[in-house]
Amino acid sequence: MTATTDQTAPDQVAAEAGFTRLRVAAVDELTSDSVAVTFALPPEHVEAFRFSPGQHLTLRRVVDGQDLRRTYSVCASAAGGPLRVAVKRLEGGAFSTWVTDALRPGDELEVLPPAGRFGPHLDPARSQRYGLIAAGSGITPVLSIAATVLDVEPDSEVVLVYGNRTQADVMFLEELSDLKDRFPARLQVLHVLSREEQESELLSGRIDGERLERLFATLLPVNDVDEWYLCGPFGMVTGGKQTLLDAGVDPSRVHVELFHADAPPPRPPREHTGDETASTVTVVLHGRTSTLAVDRDGDCVLDRVLATRPDAPYACKGGVCGTCRARVVEGAVEMDVNYALESDELAAGVVLTCQSHPTTDTVRLEFL
Repeated sequence: MTATTDQTAPDQVAAEAGFTRLRVAAVDELTSDSVAVTFALPPEHVEAFRFSPGQHLTLRRVVDGQDLRRTYSVCASAAGGPLRVAVKRLEGGAFSTWVTDALRPGDELEVLPPAGRFGPHLDPARSQRYGLIAAGSGITPVLSIAATVLDVEPDSEVVLVYGNRTQADVMFLEELSDLKDRFPARLQVLHVLSREEQESELLSGRIDGERLERLFATLLPVNDVDEWYLCGPFGMVTGGKQTLLDAGVDPSRVHVELFHADAPPPRPPREHTGDETASTVTVVLHGRTSTLAVDRDGDCVLDRVLATRPDAPYACKGGVCGTCRARVVEGAVEMDVNYALESDELAAGVVLTCQSHPTTDTVRLEFL
């Protein structure tokens, strides 16, 4: 069974939304509940799928007419590595369960080109120290960042703090060991296990603020690190970021990415100055312009756009992946949450349409 067995109307939508059908070259078991999926890239698609460290892919599958989309980070060096993502099975996860249990080499998946700005812009002439903190499947973009830094910046160093329950749960354990063997003087890996005792008590337990403070005081002084990248569960990432900020690290040097966040609470009704609660929203998408009415207290902009433009890009709809990014060029919107955009994007008027609600009578958005 392949991801393209269900051929409903969405085929045309997929093409218009920029999806490309790629063949799966390999499915390799990483742990008992995770696999690495490598895609074959024909020559005509190589340039479109050239990725930067830390970027992700949006995968699409249609099941019984339901459009399922998920984002997974590329987990390979951008300096010549394969187009590969890792998928960990989630309890009740329709997409992840199918990938880990049923996907086989030769199957096909619909894939969007790489996206995201989580990773660094590398310079072979630069010498920096990168601090990477990850837990569980949060290793996927972090592995890409580490491997690419080591390949591209010969004078830079990487220190990775990686949390898991037990050694058996460590994704890419052999690959990390191989990287350490290739770059013994430039890569330091600290495995932190929450359900398995290690020789060092400092590395036995969960990655939380208290443990990070102790690591910073002993093995990983914050002043020795130029850039920080954190990826994993919501609590670890937000807590780790706050611990770094409390230690005096400049916020511009702390970069975070989440794989999941709880849904925001319901929006409270807004006060209005008149009887009209709907705004006129114009969107520019794939070179075409559409105008629609969006209730300021109702659905988000993305959901209203999808009602008439099913080719609009999206994946998580939770403010995490950033696939639905657009720039506000007229009017204003208010976002419920934002876990994907950094300060420079916000300053440039970029918003997540899955979290946006209009606050002015007219709004014009250009999808990116």
